[in-house]
Amino acid sequence: MGKNSKPKESAKGKGKQAAGGSDESSKGKGKSGKSDGLGTCTYVKARHILCEKQGKINEAYKKLQDGWLGNGDKVPPAEFAKLAAEYSECPSGKKGGDLGWFPRGKMAGPFQEVAFNTLIGATSAPFKSTHGYHIILCEGRKN
Repeated sequence: MGKNSKPKESAKGKGKQAAGGSDESSKGKGKSGKSDGLGTCTYVKARHILCEKQGKINEAYKKLQDGWLGNGDKVPPAEFAKLAAEYSECPSGKKGGDLGWFPRGKMAGPFQEVAFNTLIGATSAPFKSTHGYHIILCEGRKN
């Protein structure tokens, strides 16, 4: 997790970040300079909601905004799963939208791009793919 991102911090060198640091910055140094793992991981664990119609995905996203995202909170996976079961037209909807772990190259174009560029615990905005409209909740990433 904690990657070698100290050089930028040391330019400022003062304040709480330099003194205390977070658990993330104190862990072992990785190979890349990124601390979030975006673009460097080879597997992502995600849930999604898939709808054929844009209006339906927007309705699901509004519920996420009203409940959590509008307050700056993360959507709990169990709550995302309930919405996936209610709204998703994908067979995974019956499993709360759970796609499990999948490698780069398995998912098509925009879906892969969004899944691998969403932070852990974050929810994507609705987006279109060849299969319809999606919302993704990223639950993990690993190499």
